Amino acid sequence: MVVDRKSRSLTVLNRFPYNNGHMLVAPSEHKATLQDLDDDELLECVQKIRQMTDVLENVLKPDGFNVGLNLGKAAGAGLPGHLHWHLVPRWEGDTNFMPVVGNTKVISQSLQTLFQLIQTELNTKDKE
Repeated sequence: MVVDRKSRSLTVLNRFPYNNGHMLVAPSEHKATLQDLDDDELLECVQKIRQMTDVLENVLKPDGFNVGLNLGKAAGAGLPGHLHWHLVPRWEGDTNFMPVVGNTKVISQSLQTLFQLIQTELNTKDKE
């Protein structure tokens, strides 16, 4: 689900999240490396990460975040040729036994519900 689209960046909810609220922030154009981004694309992506961190803090109240890139297949990049940042909310003690014994993850909120909460928060921020 597309959370936000700007001229140089795109933010989506990850369809296969590590944790509730897991977002991907990417340049609008397909670019494989950081060196492929011009300064405006890089700046807009980083600004979007900052904004979405604020939104998720207000909506989900996480204890922290993991923010990172997987550059190249060997590093785990799942979309070859299209770099993107992962923004993953984290809570103290958020790991559990399910991935180990059940090879599954428990996400307690639907993407649609989370999407609506994020859109409400973004609309509130736009009015400030």
